[in-house]
Amino acid sequence: MRARKNLAPILVAAVLLLLLAWFMRMRVPSSKSTVGPGGSVEAHTGPADIYPDPARTPGAVNPEITQSNIRETICNSRWSTKSIRPEASYTNRLKVEQINEYGYSDSRLKDYEEDHFIPLELGGNPTDPKNLWPEPFETSIPDGGAHAKDKVENYLHAEVCSGSLTLEQAQREITEDWYRVYTNSVPH
Repeated sequence: MRARKNLAPILVAAVLLLLLAWFMRMRVPSSKSTVGPGGSVEAHTGPADIYPDPARTPGAVNPEITQSNIRETICNSRWSTKSIRPEASYTNRLKVEQINEYGYSDSRLKDYEEDHFIPLELGGNPTDPKNLWPEPFETSIPDGGAHAKDKVENYLHAEVCSGSLTLEQAQREITEDWYRVYTNSVPH
């Protein structure tokens, strides 16, 4: 009987640790997952090195660009991302900080593009650090992450401007899994 009393606190502690581990696993998405609309966790289809860390770079939209004004902004041939693109001094400084935050072993600035996760041509915020990340040029996919994502951005921009997708749908496609769009929809 005495042995059972000594075991009880150990069993309770073990159960509590298992419950805590389960709870943390359910709350924190893996590095290959994002939290989608409604809080659901969605796995990425591509390798982890082509996506930003969703905690650091979840994406941020430009409140100045909305579905109701895309004909005057992003879908207007006279509008250019140059009109809202931040200065290189800002993005270069941010790139240095973020390469360190991301813990990349390669710290050469030329090996990264300070990328807008939600691109400017899809209503991404030009200066919010939550929308900018040091995207590696060389990744585990053949086109390299930055070049392949550029193709997705152009494809989704055309879809929004043709009316095939709403601005919000295109922004969601980029943030949920841009590589899925690349492999399933973008001509190679």
